[in-house]
Amino acid sequence: MWSTNFTKNALAGLTTSFALVPECIAFALVAHLNPLVGLYGAFFICTITAMFGGRPGMISGAAGSMAVVIVALVAQHGLQYFLATVVLSGVIMLLFGLLRLGKLVSMVPHPVMLGFVNGLAIVIAWSQLQHFRVDGGWLAGAAMWWMGGLVALTMAIVYLLPRLTRAVPPALVAIVGVGLLSELLHLPVRTLGDMATIAGGLPSFSIPQLPFTMETLRIVLPYALLMAVVGLLETLLTFNLTDEITETRGLPNRECVALGAANVASGLFGGMGGCAMIGQTMINLGSGGRTRVSGAVAGIMILLFVLFLSPLIERIPLAALVGVMFVVAQQTFAWSSLQVLGKVPRHDALLIVVVTCITVATDLAVAVLCGIVIAALSFAWRHAREVRCEAMVDADGVKHYTPHGTLFFASIAHFNDLFVPQDDPQQVVLDCRHLRLADHSAVVAVAALSERYARAGKRLQVQHLSQRCEQLLVRAGVSVTA
Repeated sequence: MWSTNFTKNALAGLTTSFALVPECIAFALVAHLNPLVGLYGAFFICTITAMFGGRPGMISGAAGSMAVVIVALVAQHGLQYFLATVVLSGVIMLLFGLLRLGKLVSMVPHPVMLGFVNGLAIVIAWSQLQHFRVDGGWLAGAAMWWMGGLVALTMAIVYLLPRLTRAVPPALVAIVGVGLLSELLHLPVRTLGDMATIAGGLPSFSIPQLPFTMETLRIVLPYALLMAVVGLLETLLTFNLTDEITETRGLPNRECVALGAANVASGLFGGMGGCAMIGQTMINLGSGGRTRVSGAVAGIMILLFVLFLSPLIERIPLAALVGVMFVVAQQTFAWSSLQVLGKVPRHDALLIVVVTCITVATDLAVAVLCGIVIAALSFAWRHAREVRCEAMVDADGVKHYTPHGTLFFASIAHFNDLFVPQDDPQQVVLDCRHLRLADHSAVVAVAALSERYARAGKRLQVQHLSQRCEQLLVRAGVSVTA
């Protein structure tokens, strides 16, 4: 795994590291933190998950979705409480993986996945527009023309270079080429150094300096839980997307454990919390990164930028990085979903649109949770009407009902409408060989049906139930036979 296409994966990691820097700086500034906090977080999270995680090729780092969560915490309580929150959220993620709950991502419907991808693509593209603004206003005149021209040049290189050669990642060529052009011509463009200086030393180990009391836990725990939920959701969804792109299968629980350990390490060394980053993952995959080498190189290069290479990195034009991210947004968006909107069932089409809009308007966690709830309610509504029943009276005058389908909380009302005790003979048999009792509500419904017949002075006998359901009905006083 490590030695496969080492050079290609190392170059992919180098390319990805260039795209990680401005994102991590921006996310740190959003959270009102020193940019080095974001870069240290990117180093620890990217390197540890790449080396020990369950999904080679996926890139994790200091993510904006988690930065937004802790803005209020930093403003009210300061850096030390924030670092403690990062550590605690890492512990929660680690426990999530150790309890083998990563498989829960399989509960996310495909339309929700499409909405998640489309929403994040829009967010990635929209977030790049901030680089066209300065001091609260849009760039104007020559500054805007140079910015737009270099963005267009970067995108053209990324799109056209693969037609000539695939020996080097096109994004890397675009970033380096536009950077050299800017330096040689002394173009009046904004650079990475205009965002913040990234020069610094080695991160140092430090346990968060705050009182270890229940009051501290009361402050930190809600933020830690929210960070963990957001981080796990974004990681597992990006994990699924990476599986699809690479046509391989990773280990979700191992990824969760590695992500948790990475966040714990980041918090103890003064870094931000983080998770999988879909934009940087797409850059890595598009550049040929498929092994652990690409992610490890990306993480290690972040630290080298901070320690030794900051004068060079700070000269990279923002236009080059913006152009690469615009391409990432275009390639991330599931354009095929637009074609299927008129072909798939309306509830699935609506789900794609709703999750996309919620992702853009709020955040990923809210969008995915809303999508799952909507999908579950839609499923329940559609399957609630699928219970049907066959009825016949045998030679002894006993009426036999043979229902088909799944009896659960949403289908109970329709199930009850199938029976009219007042019109039935004294002996009635409910044959459940083709009926699946899915939940406790179903068992209660069968017991209630037996009571309806009893009040009518008639006897209902239930047959062919599972052993578990038989025991529950016997306790409820319902007559059951094999």
